[in-house]
Amino acid sequence: MFNKQWFRFKGGDHGKSVARVSSGRFINHLNNKRRAVMKRILTAAFFATIMVLVVLAPCQLFAANDTLVVYASGATLDKVIMGDTTAAGVKVHHVYKLVSRDTTYIFDATITTNANITVWGVPDPSTGKLPVIQPDVLQDNSIPGVLFTVNGNGLSASLQNLYLLGIAVNNVVNYGSGQAVQISGDNVRFAANNVVFEQWSQFAVGYAGNSDDFIMTNCKFRNMTTEPNQWYVGEVLRNENYIGAFKTDSIVIKNCTMLFVSGYATAATGGIVNYYEFSHNDVVYTFKNPFFLDRMVNAKFDNNIFYAAYAGGENKTEYAGWDSFDANTGPSIITMGLLDSTTAAILLGHASTGKGDPAAELLRKVEVKNNVYFWPSGLTSFYTAWNDTAHLDSVYTTQWMNTSTAAFFANSTLWPGFVQSGNQNVDPGFGASITGALNPGTDSANGAGLLGWFTAVRTGTGTTEVYGYDLTKVGTSATWAPAWPLPEANDLKYTNASLKTGATDGGIIGDPYWFNGLTGVAAAPKTLPHSFSLSEAYPNPFNPSTNIRYSLANAGNVTMRVYNVLGQVVKTLVNSAHQEAGEYTLHVDMSNLTSGVYFYSLEQGNNRLVQKMMLLK
Repeated sequence: MFNKQWFRFKGGDHGKSVARVSSGRFINHLNNKRRAVMKRILTAAFFATIMVLVVLAPCQLFAANDTLVVYASGATLDKVIMGDTTAAGVKVHHVYKLVSRDTTYIFDATITTNANITVWGVPDPSTGKLPVIQPDVLQDNSIPGVLFTVNGNGLSASLQNLYLLGIAVNNVVNYGSGQAVQISGDNVRFAANNVVFEQWSQFAVGYAGNSDDFIMTNCKFRNMTTEPNQWYVGEVLRNENYIGAFKTDSIVIKNCTMLFVSGYATAATGGIVNYYEFSHNDVVYTFKNPFFLDRMVNAKFDNNIFYAAYAGGENKTEYAGWDSFDANTGPSIITMGLLDSTTAAILLGHASTGKGDPAAELLRKVEVKNNVYFWPSGLTSFYTAWNDTAHLDSVYTTQWMNTSTAAFFANSTLWPGFVQSGNQNVDPGFGASITGALNPGTDSANGAGLLGWFTAVRTGTGTTEVYGYDLTKVGTSATWAPAWPLPEANDLKYTNASLKTGATDGGIIGDPYWFNGLTGVAAAPKTLPHSFSLSEAYPNPFNPSTNIRYSLANAGNVTMRVYNVLGQVVKTLVNSAHQEAGEYTLHVDMSNLTSGVYFYSLEQGNNRLVQKMMLLK
């Protein structure tokens, strides 16, 4: 095998492992075998069509003078950020540091950006309390519907350490149309870390673009509910093609809690999602299915708690329609369907034989491990009484996996990549206020309660009822801010001791925040790097995934590829995407490749660097 000196490219300073001389000198030092390998690598003109499993970490770097400190006592947040431009319309700053916690920031209009942006809150160092942003009430008594819009291709947007409240200053909610973030562009990288999304009754994040990446970590989505004639919305992440035909690069949702979210944790059915990870999350009281996401090509659903999830089940109409996917075998938390012909063709890299193409199905990888699911007796007893009564609209209650989904995992010949283990139906032992949230509670703290809202929806008699957990009520004081810590903090700290070490990694099943607090508060964005550099993968050797860091001293189009020892492209990690100067981290999963030595190259303009890594299975 070759050592680290077998590639010598032009590039920036990067220590001992990457040398820099011209490609001509490099060729003169290689023997024929090495020259042939190098030529194949440099002239590779096709992209691998296998799955790209990339997670772009929510780390952006900016120049020291690129940060603007914003106080809540000044102009509204939209005026500050939208007005922060030169006379030519160029943004002056890309990082907005929110430091006020004693009152809320308000916005009168959508904050739209066509440049990279980070909105970074400074938590209270003692309590962790976050800066809060909420809608104003406009002169016509309307409420602005969308908080942030990222409008453009190849952009990066990051939200860190914020409390995004969809309830206006007059305690009114924009039911059915309130949305925190809109992504409108291709190859956009969006990250949210340590962000509370509350009462965005349409979507927390919606996207209309291809090949976008989403990384949401340590976030809390609470009371994203709506009125009883809109029970499909209240969604964490929504592909806005609505049949999901936008192609999505990667989605990672990790260490998050969804408490009373009416709709989906992710809705992206139909268009290919190259990589999906949903791990260490609490999903508590969703009305509809948490995943409208049945045609996965590479996914992990590990170490989550699903408590009273999909509580609305399916009625007779839904059973044969939109929610049933491929087979009418009833609602379930995990639901899988056959790939459509378009997705199969993308996965194969050539035309498919149609829906359920066996060659494409063989390539799919779906892991479902060490999850907990449970429906409390207050809900199951209600179902029994409901279906025993002469209702016109009885319901099919939810399973962990319906029979059509279970068939994927049972057939290792057709679906060798489908693996499930360690999933159990057990009560996590949440506190009394969680189990009590089925009902209105004291002072209607939970609105109509889930069961009251269920009745309003399923009988078609509802008007303006809402439900949730300890619904936030906006106060009139100039120094008002939502309760902190979050009201659910104590009762989501469950008592089932076996679950505290039951994850695949030996840690806590579900969101570890309720036990350990936040272990990774997003730090302030750092200054710009001085060089073009590519770090050694870590870990290295690895099985089956590793991390790759690189730095860009200047903005420009970036390409990163992985090659085998024959010089063949086996993965395209970044495909000629425009990236700002900064520091980036990729998480690369190579579980679909064989053991051996691989090389990864970073290219930007005339700069090119290469490193070696080893996959050991």
